[in-house]
Amino acid sequence: MKAMNLNHSLLTGAGANPPAGLDTGSTSRSLWPENPVEWARTIREAPYRSYLYSYPHKTAYRPFDTPLSLQELWEKEELESYFLYMHIPFCAARCGFCNLFTLPDKRLDVHKEYVDALERQARQWAPIMGRRPFSRFAIGGGTPTLLEAPLVERLFDIAENLMGLDPEHASISVETSPDTVTEDRLEVLKRRRTDRVSMGIQSFVESESAAIYRPQKPKLVREALARLVEYDFPLLNVDLIYGLPGQTAETWLYSLEEALSYAPGEIFIYPLYIRENTILKPGYTGLDHDIRLSLYEVARERLKQAGYVQYSMRRFAKNDDAPGKELLPYSCQEEGMTGLGCGARSYTRNVHYASRYGVSAAATRGIIADYVAAERHDLADYGFILNVEESKRRFILKALLHREGLELSAYAARFDASLADDFAGMSLLLESGMAVVVDDTLQLTEEGMAYSDAIGDWMISTAVRERMEGYVGA
Repeated sequence: MKAMNLNHSLLTGAGANPPAGLDTGSTSRSLWPENPVEWARTIREAPYRSYLYSYPHKTAYRPFDTPLSLQELWEKEELESYFLYMHIPFCAARCGFCNLFTLPDKRLDVHKEYVDALERQARQWAPIMGRRPFSRFAIGGGTPTLLEAPLVERLFDIAENLMGLDPEHASISVETSPDTVTEDRLEVLKRRRTDRVSMGIQSFVESESAAIYRPQKPKLVREALARLVEYDFPLLNVDLIYGLPGQTAETWLYSLEEALSYAPGEIFIYPLYIRENTILKPGYTGLDHDIRLSLYEVARERLKQAGYVQYSMRRFAKNDDAPGKELLPYSCQEEGMTGLGCGARSYTRNVHYASRYGVSAAATRGIIADYVAAERHDLADYGFILNVEESKRRFILKALLHREGLELSAYAARFDASLADDFAGMSLLLESGMAVVVDDTLQLTEEGMAYSDAIGDWMISTAVRERMEGYVGA
C-alpha cells in the first residue's frame, strides 16, 4: 500500500478552515484553533473530552414535534442486513461512574414484567420490520444475565420466533457480570449459539473496585472467568478501566496481566469518565494528576506484545472473525439498528429514536414504569432527525475512529461530494501527523488513535453540541 501525503487528489487544497455548513464542531472558535500547530496542541493537552460510542449522543435527543410512524420510517430502508439489539436495564449494583440507562433491581417479578413488555413491543414491531435479515444480535444493559435462565431463554425466543433472527447467520453477543456467570445461564447462551460473551471486570484490585462502588471480590472474578473459559465460547471479551481512584501503573498492569492469563480473544480498555448525576462526582479521581494517557500507552504496548491487534482506542483483539458461521454482511457506517427494550436506540438512515433518557434512579425507574405500562410501540416520539451534514459527520466518525479508516471513494459515492469539499478541516489531522492517507483511505496513526476521544469531540457539530449542553435530565 502506498502512503499518500497532503497532495492526495481528494484532499487537495484542504486548508484548516471548514466550509460553511459543516464546521469543526466547536461552540467557540477559541476552543479549536485553526492553526495546525495550535490545534494539535489543544488535542494533546486534553485527550479525554468525550466518548462518542454513537453520533449524535443521546443527550442531543429531544421530543419530536409530531410522532413518526415506524411503519413509514422502516418501509424506506433497503439494507442487506440489520442489527438487532435488546436492552435489559437492570444490574445488581450501580457503579460509581455509570451514566448508562440502568437501574439496580434484583426483583424477579420486575424482571418478568419487563420481559413481558419487551415481548409485547416485539410483537408490534415484527410486522413493521418485515422479518428483515439480521447479521448481528446483541443483548446488553445493565446486566442481561441478572435475569434468571428461563427469562434469558425467552429473550432468544423473542429474537428468533418474533423478529426472525437466524442464529446460523448472525453474530450473537451477550453482556454478563462475574456474579451472574452461573451454569444454568451459560447453558442457555451456549445452546442458543452465542458467539461472544463480554464481562465487565474493570479491575482485579479490590480497593479499586470498592472506590468505584463496585462490590466485587477478585476471587469471584477469577471463578467466573474460569467458568467462561471452560464453556469455550468463540469469543470471550473482558472490559478493564484505567484511571480509577488510587490506581497506579503497577496496579493497572497487574489487572491487565490477570486478564491476559485467561487468554480472552478480545479486551476493551476504557478510560475512566465521571459524568453528571453519577455516584462519583466530576473532578474526583483520588490521583494527584491525570495519568490516563500513560496508562493507556503501557497497556497498548503490552497488548501488542501479547499478539493483540488494535481496532480502536478501546478495542484490542486476536481474532476479528466469528468462527463456524456464514455471517451476513454488515457495515457499521450504514444505519439499520432495531432496538427493543426501554433504553435501546433504533437507527434508520435519517432518524434515530429511543425512549426517554435518564441517569438517576428516580428518572430511570419512572421511564421503565412507563415502558412496562405502554400498550403501543408503533410510534417514534423522541430522538434526533439527521440532516445531510449530520449524516456525513456520523459516516466519518463511524469509520475514522476505527482501524479500517475512512474510505474516501465510499464517502464520495455515498454523498456525491469529496471529503475535502465538505470538511477541509480534515487536513489538520494530516498536518499534525495524527492521520495519513493510505491508498484511498484516511486512517488515524497510532498517535491519532490515542487521541480518538479528543478527535471525536472536535467533530461534534455546533448544533449537536448545543443540544447536548442544553440537555436537562436527571
